[in-house]
Amino acid sequence: MGNRKYDGFMPLREHVKSLAGSSGVQPAFSLARHDVYFLLFAFCLLLFLAGCATKWDLRTEQSEIALQWPYQPATAKATYLMAMSGVERSSSTGSVMRAIVYGGTGDDINAFMLPVSVVTGSDGRIAVADTGCRCVRLYIPNEKRYLEVTAARDEELRSPVSVVFDDELRLYVSDSAIGKVFVFGSDGTFLSSLHRAGSGHLKRPTGLAYNLSRKLLYVVDTFENRVYAFDAKGESVFSFGGRGEDAGLFNFPTHIFWSPQGILYVTDSLNFRIQIFDDSGGYLDSFGKHGDGSGDFAMPKGVAVDKSGIIYVVDGLFDNIQLFNGKGEFLLTIGRRGTDFGEFWLPSGIFIDTGGILYVCDTYNRRIQLFRVNENYGNGNRVNESYDNGKL
Repeated sequence: MGNRKYDGFMPLREHVKSLAGSSGVQPAFSLARHDVYFLLFAFCLLLFLAGCATKWDLRTEQSEIALQWPYQPATAKATYLMAMSGVERSSSTGSVMRAIVYGGTGDDINAFMLPVSVVTGSDGRIAVADTGCRCVRLYIPNEKRYLEVTAARDEELRSPVSVVFDDELRLYVSDSAIGKVFVFGSDGTFLSSLHRAGSGHLKRPTGLAYNLSRKLLYVVDTFENRVYAFDAKGESVFSFGGRGEDAGLFNFPTHIFWSPQGILYVTDSLNFRIQIFDDSGGYLDSFGKHGDGSGDFAMPKGVAVDKSGIIYVVDGLFDNIQLFNGKGEFLLTIGRRGTDFGEFWLPSGIFIDTGGILYVCDTYNRRIQLFRVNENYGNGNRVNESYDNGKL
């Protein structure tokens, strides 16, 4: 018999193999009666496990101390909740029995590798674009179900960089290397792809946002310096942008967010600003400039807006999140460079759900950090700078 064990028990599959021999199961008359009973038991148990769907939980960690921004004694705008680092099998009876049968739990943890985009659906499901594994991780907490989306039918994902759900929980995934946006059903099955935009094709689709009221999908094309809007049929209905520095023009845009107020926010990365548009692409305003002071940008990435209109901008070089009021005036900073809770290493995507939970892709720390946002805070007024976590 082999030496592999699990908590003092040889896995059933190993024991069955030892009884069967190298050339298959031997005739029953050559087995001891207790071995025959054992094989029958093992067979029934395997049938039972085959009918039991694997249950999954999020793998989370929490800080032992309370963290808030700005620091106490100021009123908190954001408080720290937890860090998610992947998914793992639930510690249920079925999981224990499965470990006894198959031996070991080395594959029970599906850790994030390089999470760059995160979004939640109306039923609480979470999708994470993970470029490190060239996949999208989809977790449905109501069912404790986990799916790893690695391909669209026969086309493997190469660089999934953004995810978003629509009102029917269809999942949209932009692949910047392939030049397509893939559409998956709520059960993770591939439905279609978007690649035509106007008279041409998408060149480098990156940021995604969904307009619930008009049922429009917005796709940022970084190489084209444009934002395209697609209807429910997958047809490109209008676009806006172009290369330049003037208002409404872009220099390699990346991320986009559709706010609860029905406004679009676009990260104009190499113009070092956030541009603001109505839902038809009409220019409204912009803010930001290149620099190393509070409110400046060095590598602006994800952008999000809460219900009170406060704007959150991730900066990958500063390793933090900067908050601005609706006029683009700097309010405060969340985080700094590091590996502890509330610290970041090359963060990228950001999302705020309808419940006021802020999700930040802490990419090179291989985790997603969660914060609770106080959405009745500040009313757009500046925070006392003595609590803004210091200089950048």
